[in-house]
Amino acid sequence: MKRNHIILFLAVVLVSVILSGCSEADKVNANLSIEADYFGCERRITVYNARTDKVILEAEGYMSLSNNLDDELVVTFKTGPSEYKKNYIYLNDYTLYVVEDISGTHTDPYHYKMYFHTEILPSVEVRP
Repeated sequence: MKRNHIILFLAVVLVSVILSGCSEADKVNANLSIEADYFGCERRITVYNARTDKVILEAEGYMSLSNNLDDELVVTFKTGPSEYKKNYIYLNDYTLYVVEDISGTHTDPYHYKMYFHTEILPSVEVRP
């Protein structure tokens, strides 16, 4: 009987540690990643040449991102209700990319800004 109480106590402690181990930011980050992989938010990807600071590619849309074993970024766009386009971006020592969620909330307390410190800035479209 005492052994069952100890096992039950340890199980309760273990479950409480597991449930309290994630911060709110961790939970939100995981949920946003899942939402993006299901084409639920509009994003912008900008690919730079890291040696020249020039923009190589910029794309916007409902996209899912993954990496493959060939050092490629796999970008899958949703282009219609049941239509998709798959694109590959080769990554090497001289390329870097930034992905932005551009469909996020635009209310004052929760907005964010990104600044690119390069000589040639990408064009930015401002939306209300």
